[in-house]
Amino acid sequence: MDPVSGKEARSKPYPSAANEGRSRNMRANKRTDTKPEVTLRKELHRLGYRYRKDLPIVLDGVRVRPDIVFPGRKVAVFVDGCFWHVCPEHGRQPTSNEWYWTPKLRRNMDRDQLVTSALEDAGWRVIRIWEHVPLLEAVSAVEDAIT
Repeated sequence: MDPVSGKEARSKPYPSAANEGRSRNMRANKRTDTKPEVTLRKELHRLGYRYRKDLPIVLDGVRVRPDIVFPGRKVAVFVDGCFWHVCPEHGRQPTSNEWYWTPKLRRNMDRDQLVTSALEDAGWRVIRIWEHVPLLEAVSAVEDAIT
């Protein structure tokens, strides 16, 4: 069962990697604790802010796991990767295995919209920060939301 949509998961064909290096690179991608996320968390902690990380929130059947959560203030922070979330500045269309990547990236974008809407409808403030945003700018966006 897909935790976001609530639909039954179905097996999907996966493309073959172009080479072993690419395969190793893709396997190394993590869902949590990415470098931009950890850097932001460390700076927020250094500044005295306390938060929860990767806290599951269930809203009307939509399960959400923001990267950084300030539960008392109802602020959810997502640090989005440029490739995975199709950054308008750095995201690019895949040039190989488009049949797989194009719909997958579209589903990621749709899920991001669903999650943001569900949180906002429940009274949460949602902050989405691209991985390329400078640290001070990211910290400022979070501080603006929680103060």
